Amino acid sequence: MPSARTTRTRRLAVALAASLTASLSLLAPAVAAPPPAAPAAGPLREVMFVGNNWDGTADVIAARGDFHRVGRVNVIPDKAERLREIHLDPVKLAFFLGVRTGPGEGHDQFVDDMYATPDGAAMVVSRPSFADVVSLDLRTGKVNWRFPVAGYRSDHMAVSPDGTRVAVSASTANTVHVLDIATGRQLGSFKTGDKPHENVFTSDGRLWNMSIGEVTTALDAPWLDWTKGDRKITVVDAATFETVRVIDMRSRLDAFGRDDLSDAVRPLVLTPDEKKLYFQVSFLNGFLEYDVESDRITRLKTLPGSPDTDPDRTTWVNDSRHHGLSISPDGAKLCVAGTMDDYATVVDRATLEQGPLVPADKPYWATVSGDGTACVVSESGADRVTAIDFATGERVASVAVGDHPQRVRLARVPADWTSPGAN
Repeated sequence: MPSARTTRTRRLAVALAASLTASLSLLAPAVAAPPPAAPAAGPLREVMFVGNNWDGTADVIAARGDFHRVGRVNVIPDKAERLREIHLDPVKLAFFLGVRTGPGEGHDQFVDDMYATPDGAAMVVSRPSFADVVSLDLRTGKVNWRFPVAGYRSDHMAVSPDGTRVAVSASTANTVHVLDIATGRQLGSFKTGDKPHENVFTSDGRLWNMSIGEVTTALDAPWLDWTKGDRKITVVDAATFETVRVIDMRSRLDAFGRDDLSDAVRPLVLTPDEKKLYFQVSFLNGFLEYDVESDRITRLKTLPGSPDTDPDRTTWVNDSRHHGLSISPDGAKLCVAGTMDDYATVVDRATLEQGPLVPADKPYWATVSGDGTACVVSESGADRVTAIDFATGERVASVAVGDHPQRVRLARVPADWTSPGAN
């Protein structure tokens, strides 16, 4: 039989074990339990984000109907902190001032592009003057995450078809970053030509980037076009970020008989079947058609110039004669922002016949309304956006927005959303 001492030892061990088990059971839910599931997204409403580049704000407008303004978001809530960083770094300050005097036309560029997260909870914004991308909580206006891009300026973005990834051009680093839209974590990156600009995801799992070269120099004469840098379309696998195709439009334009045109590809759109691509180039009042499969330019549409447009190409904004292009959901109509000629127009894709020239003050972007019936252009010179009916080519609505609107993007936000701080 065990001694009394052994019995007492065993009883003490059992008691200690029971006590430890009880303690661990209390700790276990905090340590081992899976994180609580995110609350299900409530009902969402379709809107449009309008980036007011010089204001540092984004207006939220209705995506159809009268396109009335729903609210406004301050996209630079951390402005003081960012400016403090910039002024403490001479190199950053030099580039900051360079953005102001160059592409900013004497203004800071606080917002270039914007998208909403799939759940409508946040707005993701590229901010050229701050060389970053941020996610802003649409309820509070606070920064969720910030991603500083390589180099000293961020530019156009694109969102993957499933809404989970955002690509952003780092224009001074000749790099495109691809980020997780929820966390801001970089998933990959790839190198481009000089000054990457527009990005487009396609349904075949690829990501296209268009580099535009130097657009702020005064070397704008056609014979000096070679000074603008290495301009090309870089197509990568959107999963691996490996280059699968490089398209040099210089040789395609030459083969088309237009060696006088710039090969700096600006805004572009693809047909719904992604077989045809329509694109604008620097200095051109019009656009070109490119057949993706045969790899050749097939048509050119020259649009009217305005007698009031200054013939001095160095006065055109960042080499943009026309800058802004969208396509109707059925692929039948194109909408063109005639930037320096102060109009927008709808063009029949089959015949390339243009409709009425709708007066617009330095229109700088074109997108499609939520119901697909209208083209929406930003009038950067008038601080408003204007909707043009695809069927008639006539203006159907205009709404005032902030200072120097540029990019306009469709988005979804909570149905009961109001501007941060409005409640």
